Amino acid sequence: MQDYQKEKLAKLIVDLVKDPIYQPMKAKEMAMLIGIPKPERAALQEVLDRLVSEGRIGISQKGKYGRTENFTHVGTFHAHPRGFGFVSMEGHENEPDIFIPADYVGEALDGDRVRIIITRSADANHRSEGHITQILEHAHKEIVGFYHKNKSVGFVEPDNQRILKDIYIPQGKDMHAVNGHKVVVKIMNYGDEKHSPEGVITEILGHVNDPGVDILSIVRAYGLPEAFPKDIMRAAQAIPETVPEDTIARRRQHDFRPLTTITIDGEDAKDLDDAVSLEYDETTKQYRLYVHIADVTEYVKEHSLIDQEALNRGTSVYLTDRVIPMLPRVLCNGICSLNPEEDRLTLSCVMDIDASGRILNHEICESVIRSDKRMSYSGVHAILTNTELTNGEDIASYLPYKPLLERMYELSQLLRKRRYERGGIDFDFPETKIILDAQGHVTDIHPYERNEAHMLIEDFMLAANETVAEDFFWQQVPFVFRVHEKPDAEKFQQLSLAIESFGHFIRIRDDESIRPKEVQKLLDAIVGTPEEPIIKTMTLRSLKQARYSTECSGHFGLAAKYYCHFTSPIRRYPDLQIHRIIKEDLRGELDKRRLEHYKNLLPAVADRSSTLERRADEAERETDKLKECEWMRHHIDEEFDGVISGVTNYGIYVQLPNTVEGMCAVRLMDSDYYIFREDKYELVGERTGRTYRLGDHVRVRVLNADKLTRTIDFQLLGPEDSEA
Repeated sequence: MQDYQKEKLAKLIVDLVKDPIYQPMKAKEMAMLIGIPKPERAALQEVLDRLVSEGRIGISQKGKYGRTENFTHVGTFHAHPRGFGFVSMEGHENEPDIFIPADYVGEALDGDRVRIIITRSADANHRSEGHITQILEHAHKEIVGFYHKNKSVGFVEPDNQRILKDIYIPQGKDMHAVNGHKVVVKIMNYGDEKHSPEGVITEILGHVNDPGVDILSIVRAYGLPEAFPKDIMRAAQAIPETVPEDTIARRRQHDFRPLTTITIDGEDAKDLDDAVSLEYDETTKQYRLYVHIADVTEYVKEHSLIDQEALNRGTSVYLTDRVIPMLPRVLCNGICSLNPEEDRLTLSCVMDIDASGRILNHEICESVIRSDKRMSYSGVHAILTNTELTNGEDIASYLPYKPLLERMYELSQLLRKRRYERGGIDFDFPETKIILDAQGHVTDIHPYERNEAHMLIEDFMLAANETVAEDFFWQQVPFVFRVHEKPDAEKFQQLSLAIESFGHFIRIRDDESIRPKEVQKLLDAIVGTPEEPIIKTMTLRSLKQARYSTECSGHFGLAAKYYCHFTSPIRRYPDLQIHRIIKEDLRGELDKRRLEHYKNLLPAVADRSSTLERRADEAERETDKLKECEWMRHHIDEEFDGVISGVTNYGIYVQLPNTVEGMCAVRLMDSDYYIFREDKYELVGERTGRTYRLGDHVRVRVLNADKLTRTIDFQLLGPEDSEA
């Protein structure tokens, strides 16, 4: 087909799709409609591709062509440090993100809300591609970064490695910052193709090497609110420090102070929001479990200043060297904390449980308790295992409670067994414990393993959360549930292919066949094998992220039909929110007006809580990575044994026994040329045939650790314990 004929064809197609009666169609259908013979259909495709790239027509993800305005999409841009990026489309959360080549990112920055056109639909080998056509909203009004000045020109290099442009700082707008300062810059102009973004420094956090500046930079970068405004502190300090007698009198029907009640938390915990009591009937062989949760809503009233601030924060944030609480500490550690030998108001979930771990009856009530003892996980573990207590606590003070603790552990095992039988998944990953000195420098990193005490409290809290969720689901009142949807079949197919190389499998036919029990079988099969931690990680990454919702769609990971977060109102806003609903229900106050109020309010609360939870998780991960890099900088050129935790075409990731992870670049491995076999997650040397797979034990040398990029570079020395 001649060029002039292609131009005529292009005009014909543009006019065709603009016709009001035209319906989007695929290239083959269009060829038939306008009479393009088969030999010339390649030329038609060439013309269609050009028209799409020029933005004169649009293409859907299913490969249908039509008016451009019908195929624009709005979403969030996620930049990659290499220049390209992806857009997650609004309203299409379960569909793959759209790939944006570097040449078509335009002036968009990471996190921006953008409009795109799709320029190529997905096929067997590629995901859909698109171009950014408009920036609807910039995500970053302020940026944290590293200030450097060259002669009279100042710039801020963003800490966020996905923001690829330095921020220009005009003269007189730098607050007298000097090279090496970490600063906060307010963006005044986002720039264009020829000009850098421009900003004004609003805060100097300190020199990059000053103690605490590294984590403070993350706090500012994520917009985490630290200090509470003065009016909120005044409101919190005005709340009485003790429970009035008349308030206790109103709860005498559920006065649980005569019960033996304990709290079990970490040694450093100060906000104790849950306590437990247990009774056992020798005749019926039934347990009565009391889960008492701090009644925070008694002090944090709806729409009050404290409540609005809690909603804005969404959750407490636990960083390596500090906690940023959701509520003022005077409440967290005072009247809302279930401290021993203090009368405290609570919401209690009382459950009658039989010898098989089945919950027979329950009652949710406003109550009052008086905790008898504050216990630590270490102390309870020592009692249950008859081992020594090494954290400085007095083991003798635990001994009077030993029979109670043993009975509690007996019940927790019944509850755990019942959850396991229905398919509940327990990944049981060791957490990273980072030890800091008084100046905030890392002194040690090691795994923090869960013990029997952690599991006991977890089992009791899960039982209460499920019971409350089921109760309010059947009442059909507006509520906030914790949901975890089924994973995508495509992701699980990829997982299935990956684990075949280890000799394992997971049965998948379609979306409906993906059941928690299948995941559980896989995890059982790998217990004690070298590949266990790797397959656990791969499986976890194949699951969807849990979130808050007003719809009760179940919790896949727990194999639970009903689930909510009820047990931590001091540190999670959804818990605080549903406590209000529960109390109004108990008091008969959920009239038509209040039901309509919650129906309108809760969707936004659920969405905001999910967003703020993700922000907190990301900030916590970033601080851990930063401190891991700091720690490894003291071990440059040292050698370690580790396990391959990830394989890519550019290198392998290796995790050390203390949970720190770094990367061995292919270019530094050895003189061989390595081929990446994606289906088996392995690198194979073309000349030597040497193979590196997920789960292999290797020995590495530390080359570099960069706190700015949060990356650790290893040099691969070979299989574990080999001589380099």
